[in-house]
Order: sequence, then structure tokens, then C-alpha cells
Amino acid sequence: MAELDGPALDGLRILDMTQYEAGTSCTQALAWLGADVVKVEAPEHGDPGRAVGRSENMEYSAYFCNWNANKRSVAINLREPEGHALFMRLLPSFDVFVENYGPGVIERLGLDYATLKEAHPPLIHARLKGFGTSGPYSGFKSYDMIAQAAAGAFSVTGEADRPPVIPGPTTGDSGTGVQLAMAILAAYVQRLRTGKGQQIEISMQEAMTYFMRTRVSGSKWGERAAPRNGGSGGLPPVDLYPCKPFGPNDWVYLMPITAGHWDDLCVALERPDLLVDERFTDMQARIAHGATLYEEVAQWTRERTKQEVMETLGGAGVPCSACLDTRELHTDPHLVARGFVHTVDHPMHGAVRLLGFAPRMSESDVPIARAPLLGEHTAEVLGGELGLASDDLDGLREAGVIR
Repeated sequence: MAELDGPALDGLRILDMTQYEAGTSCTQALAWLGADVVKVEAPEHGDPGRAVGRSENMEYSAYFCNWNANKRSVAINLREPEGHALFMRLLPSFDVFVENYGPGVIERLGLDYATLKEAHPPLIHARLKGFGTSGPYSGFKSYDMIAQAAAGAFSVTGEADRPPVIPGPTTGDSGTGVQLAMAILAAYVQRLRTGKGQQIEISMQEAMTYFMRTRVSGSKWGERAAPRNGGSGGLPPVDLYPCKPFGPNDWVYLMPITAGHWDDLCVALERPDLLVDERFTDMQARIAHGATLYEEVAQWTRERTKQEVMETLGGAGVPCSACLDTRELHTDPHLVARGFVHTVDHPMHGAVRLLGFAPRMSESDVPIARAPLLGEHTAEVLGGELGLASDDLDGLREAGVIR
């Protein structure tokens, strides 16, 4: 195999002032593509995500480790004039600045686009906000589920005759972050052509609507609200089916939506009689006898585990999946075989499994590295970028400017 030239984004340098998940997912994605991401954190506590989950170490939670791999951490007190000056000296060595602080915070820190652009005109300045920086909601704070509620995701999740349900995935945060990463790459490509930097703004509410477009398409161009479909999300026999040993996640989801899928399902169930049963001969008949059809299929799934059902029906050409839980993702034989599950050594957690990054590039490979401890790379970055000697760094530590 030919030796790779290096990571795809080798040479792209990012100053990361993100916290929790929306911004950190953006910069982690870019780090996993090879960018040098330096996370700038407050010395006293760092990214608040470090303490999410009340882990044994309040600065190195599992949550933080899942969203900050392959980064370096520099702890600078930006509220101190000397700390702000250090940041401004670092700035010209970087291509991108990313932040997702609440409304007005970056401006109070003196890190707004006008200020940074004056110091470093080619800079790409990326900001992620709950509702953007204009409009009636611009001053409102937001988190993942706020964005999902504001984008309609709650309204289409759950049973039709019951209240909306909070979705499980945190796409309000991470989905926005990945879209911002794509925009940063577009701005970087544009800068390679023009030499010009620019500001990027992304609203979590607006970004979340991208994942709603299929459901939005059912709203008749905004003239009606798309309904909640309950647990099935489709026409019979599309549905969730129970499997042994009948634990909370021992279910399989079947999605046979074409005539061919229906034929394959009946053959795989060893029930050719269903193909000629007048109750199920076409879609209208299956809708009319949906409850009866559900029991016919469920009788078969109840005799098998969800993995057995998936292997049998998936192998027969029926779209389906076992309902894997978050524990099973780390041991799923398919994900393991594809090298998607990595073992990473963390100072506070030991050797732990970490799920990988979906894009695979034939000419770029970036091994997953653990998330940094708070301020772990302060001396490395300030010494390497600004030429600060050990005595200089010691003085800054004693003054509470760095950690």
C-alpha cells in the first residue's frame, strides 16, 4: 500500500473557543480530518462540558472526552489584559476562530469579528448561536433540545394522540456543528482562491430544520402541520417488533416498503401463504388488516433474538435493523469489523472504547487521540508559537493568567 502524504487538512490551524457540544462537535470533526485544533479554555474550570455527568474527575468527563478528541488545550484567562494580549499574539498563526458562547459574551471579551479581522485580515471567524444574531429571538439562550423544539423535531416525534416527545439524538448540537464545519471548509477553499477571510454565522434552529426537510415536505408547503406517526413511521408491515428475551431494547425495526420487500419478507418468514392471503394481497388490504398482519410477523420475531431476526431478514433482502442500545454500539460485530470502535487511553478513565468518525478517505488517515486535560498544552503552544521561555510561563502562571 502506498504511503499517505498526510492528513487531508494538514496545515489548517484552528483556535477553538467552543463549549459543551455544538461547537466542540464542529472542531472535533475538523481535527479528525487533520486540522490542528487548539482549544482555548478558562484556567479555573475550562469548557463546562468537562464536568457534565458528575464524573469522578470534574475536569475530564466522558461527555467531554467524546467531543474533544484530537485537540490541544491552552488555558488562558482572557478577562485579564495580559491574557487577552496573549490570545491576540497567537491569532495570526491560525486560519480559523470558532466560538459558540451565549449572546454577547464574545463581544464582552473583545473577540468580535471586527477586532480580530483588524489584527488578522485573512481570518475565518465562525460563530454558532442558538437563534442567530438577528431577529426577535437573537438574545435568547439555547441548548440542543431548545433548537430541536424550535425546529419542529418535537412536533413529529411520539404518538399521534399524546404530547410531543423529546428525540433521543442530539442533532440540534452536533448536527449544527457538522454543518458549521462544512461551511468553514468552504470558506477555507474560497480563501485559497481569493486570499480573503470572512465571517460565518450559523443558527442552531435553522441548522436543525435541515434534518426536518422530509417531514416538512409533508406539510403541504407550510399549510398544515406534519403529524406524529407513533412508533411505526410507515404503512403495514413497517413497524417495531418484539424479540426475545424481551428486554427494554429487544426490538427490531422492519421497513419493507416495496412489493419486492413484501415478497422477500413472506419467504423469509417461511409463510408463502401470506402472499396469497386476500387480507394482505395489496397495500390497501394490508392497511385494513394492519393489526392482524402485525401479529403474524410478531409471532415469528418473538421466537428469535433481535440479532437473529436482523441476520435472517437482512440477509433475505428485507430492510431491517435490530434496535441497538448505546452499550451494544461499542461491541456491534459489524462496527468492530469495520474498525469503527477504537480503544483510547485516558489518564482518568484508563483504556476505554470510543466510537470513530464516519467519513473514510483513501488518501487521509488520522488516528483518534484522547481529549486533552485542561491546559495540558499551554506551555507547548505558548512556547512554540510565541517563543515564551520557562521563566515567562512561570510568571504568567503565578499571576493567574495561564494554567
